[in-house]
Amino acid sequence: MKLNHFTNTFVLMLVILNFSPTAKAQTPESKTSALSQEVAVLRKQGIQGLQKFLDYHRNELNPRASDAVLPNPQIRVALDELCQQRDCYASRLYWYTDLEAAKAAAKASGKPILSLRLLGRLDQDLSCANSRFFRVALYPNAAIAQVLQNRFILHWQSVRPVPKVTIDFGDGRKLERTITGNSIHYILDASGRPIDAIPGLYGPKAFLRQLQQAEVAAKEYSKLPITQRQAFLQKYHSDRLNAIQTRWTADLSRLGIQSPPRLVEKQSPTAEIAGSLAVTKMAVENPMLSALRSGAEANRNTLAEITDQAAWNKIAQLYATDAKLDQNSISLIGAKKFASAKTTAESLPKIVNKFETLMALDTARNEYMLHSQIHQWFMQDAQTSNLDQLNDKVYAQLFLTPSSDPWLGLLSNDSYSAIDNDGLR
Repeated sequence: MKLNHFTNTFVLMLVILNFSPTAKAQTPESKTSALSQEVAVLRKQGIQGLQKFLDYHRNELNPRASDAVLPNPQIRVALDELCQQRDCYASRLYWYTDLEAAKAAAKASGKPILSLRLLGRLDQDLSCANSRFFRVALYPNAAIAQVLQNRFILHWQSVRPVPKVTIDFGDGRKLERTITGNSIHYILDASGRPIDAIPGLYGPKAFLRQLQQAEVAAKEYSKLPITQRQAFLQKYHSDRLNAIQTRWTADLSRLGIQSPPRLVEKQSPTAEIAGSLAVTKMAVENPMLSALRSGAEANRNTLAEITDQAAWNKIAQLYATDAKLDQNSISLIGAKKFASAKTTAESLPKIVNKFETLMALDTARNEYMLHSQIHQWFMQDAQTSNLDQLNDKVYAQLFLTPSSDPWLGLLSNDSYSAIDNDGLR
């Protein structure tokens, strides 16, 4: 064990010396190669390896010029590989991609696990929309990042590849987007037993509250004798559900709404209905889905409305504070959206305001519609003890994208496209 540690340290020292500014000038290729070697060594060292990288490359992680909005691109790529998260320079969080390794780290540290399930990969730009919003609105948030770094072991796993659509305008321009798919954070004990789950996108302050509540529950659960744990979980989720119902009644009362918005009957999953379950994501994907669907599918508009939209908009206004972005997130949005700091300052506020409004709506709907159902499942012990079974249930019944449908609701059997084989390739 000591020999392995010595070998890793020695290799890292060689890599760092090779990459040192005092070494002879490097080509871009040799610099990338040196970074890859450095990352390979440091990745095995976990969070400590990440901190070594951040300390050594501190200057390169800052914009190179006053008008630049992003750090050195080679350093960003290397850091994303080390963290296993896209845009890690903004969050600086270390993610496990092996659940067994995350469990071992949780047992050694006494921390619960925050396990993200998503479509696509967290370390790639085109993962599902909500996971992209997590990387902008949640993970870089200073308060959230501190809690995630100090009080959780982080893990992510892809449920399946994310569907992508490329629109070729025929003149050399192409537009690439993802469609459908949702994400969920599970809070697990060190053995991988689900304690709670946070479905979809929440505003930063609301997400932080969810993390803090679930962390306390996970630690209390772990201290109990095995014979008392199930009863504890059922009471915890019963209390949470009662709290949600109390807030729901209070929200309606404050808005002068006498009866809850009507929820439609459960339907067969379609990409459009699944998209409507995530409002912020839907704002990005709806133009794409509307352009792609046939005339027959367009007639399903009324069925795609999960509830009365005007009522939800009023309720969402009550959660506007929960959806406020901090400066770290706002800076990241500007860096990803605009090429220069000047353009950012002129155009960013309107974009941020619209994003926060949609995120407030997501926060309310996810808590009242999705999280309440998860609490009920835990109260009934309905396939909640096994993470994979619970995740299958979430994607099938809450996100309406079951694993049994290989086309994620994008292919309808009762509509005609006039394309050979319905366009399947």
